[in-house]
Amino acid sequence: MAQERLLACSELTLKRADASDIPFIMRTERIAGYESLVGRWDEAQHRAALADHRHAYFVASDRSDLVGFAIVRDWASPERVTAIKRIAVDRPDRRYGRALLAGVVDAIFHETEAHRVWLGVFPENERARRAYAAVGFRPEGIARESAYFGGVYRDELIMAILRPEWRHERSLSR
Repeated sequence: MAQERLLACSELTLKRADASDIPFIMRTERIAGYESLVGRWDEAQHRAALADHRHAYFVASDRSDLVGFAIVRDWASPERVTAIKRIAVDRPDRRYGRALLAGVVDAIFHETEAHRVWLGVFPENERARRAYAAVGFRPEGIARESAYFGGVYRDELIMAILRPEWRHERSLSR
């Protein structure tokens, strides 16, 4: 299990989440403006995912306040492919999203044998696309109507980073 780790933005700390973090995660999922961008689960779904060992939950804090979360799916999968299911910050204007994402990607590659980390983003979500690209994710293509969200099927842009790309990105940032 991950220990607390300081993120690239020295003010943030990343740790594995537990059931006590679910209220923060659910509040963040439900922030006004996120309804068309961020999925949301009820408490039972979060508790089940936390318990199934297929998911890994992370929260980031700024000193003592939680500022964001990420849900990773297929944690330590035998196929060595992991997905970032959901990532969100409570106040996007604080610019913590990139540091949170970079920390989660680092945790995946440090703590598992994953070769590929991918995520889906709605193509019109330019802010998220820029953040993902800044961390090293590359666009791979459109998965047509792959997300059933808000009662409609929506396209997703698939973006991914491979372990060798991550190593290269990290060597440049040192």
